Amino acid sequence: MDSMAAPVTAAEFGDRAEPFRAELLAHCYRMTGSAQDAEDLVQETYLRAWRSFDRFEHRSSLRTWLYRIATNACLSALRHGGRRVLPSGLEPADAVAPHAERWVDPLPHAMLASEGDPAAVAVDRERLRLALVASLQFLSPRQRAVLILRDVLAWPAAEVAAALDMKVGAVKSLLQRARRRMEEVRPDASDVLEPDHPQARLLLRQYMDAFEHADTAAFERLLRRDAVLEVAGTGTRLDGRGACVPYLGRVTEALGVWRTLPTEASGQPALACYRRAGDGSYQGFGLGLLTVTATGIARVTVFTDAALIARCGLPPSLEI
Repeated sequence: MDSMAAPVTAAEFGDRAEPFRAELLAHCYRMTGSAQDAEDLVQETYLRAWRSFDRFEHRSSLRTWLYRIATNACLSALRHGGRRVLPSGLEPADAVAPHAERWVDPLPHAMLASEGDPAAVAVDRERLRLALVASLQFLSPRQRAVLILRDVLAWPAAEVAAALDMKVGAVKSLLQRARRRMEEVRPDASDVLEPDHPQARLLLRQYMDAFEHADTAAFERLLRRDAVLEVAGTGTRLDGRGACVPYLGRVTEALGVWRTLPTEASGQPALACYRRAGDGSYQGFGLGLLTVTATGIARVTVFTDAALIARCGLPPSLEI
């Protein structure tokens, strides 16, 4: 930066940097597997960037510079935080810690900017799906950073090396190992529908109706024969429609126990669930993410965390 130039004010810095907040949030989420951690790390990124902005030499774009800071902030956090465990359907059974507190959680779409090119939004959704973000957690933090910067952001190897203070040869070696590992653990998502696909919208609405009306016959129609239902963090995992439907019947109990609202998280259709309280109101309970295909609902992943509802931009409770 020209030493004679007037200092940039906080407001001016904010105007320049704020347009990148949503994509930095998505980046930090891929790195950490946590919406809360990602949000905190974006804040840390902006704080670091503002403090050092007078030393920004404009050799790269502001966007690239912010990504560099964000990636290194994530690497620092991951050195101390440990790896998040994954839903059991996304890693070998003997590697699951069913009662662990650090589970990969969903990123509500409401936390991301909705503007921009529709095609780019679709790509972002695909790259934010819970199963893919969970798969990334198999990689070491540095492998994860290299893979994301090279294959998601399409940075040249030399730029990645500079950002991570590595040699280009080391970047290429890490990338090869990361790609091999991802081939082993990445789930097949070729038949998964985007949340705005008409069939996905229809299946979400029908699932919500079935949930509110305790309609086991509808669950039977909506779930694929090989469907999986999992309640994150509890050890509850059910394989096959024959196991899922009776469980859903017990959970939904009776007409009027639950109300739901449609939403989206981690690039997937989702329903916010509210349970009837003693005073007749409906209190936020958690979020259900659906993996939807042309042949039905393939997976339901439940997160019993009411805070996720607020993160989706929805009310914490509903009146009668």
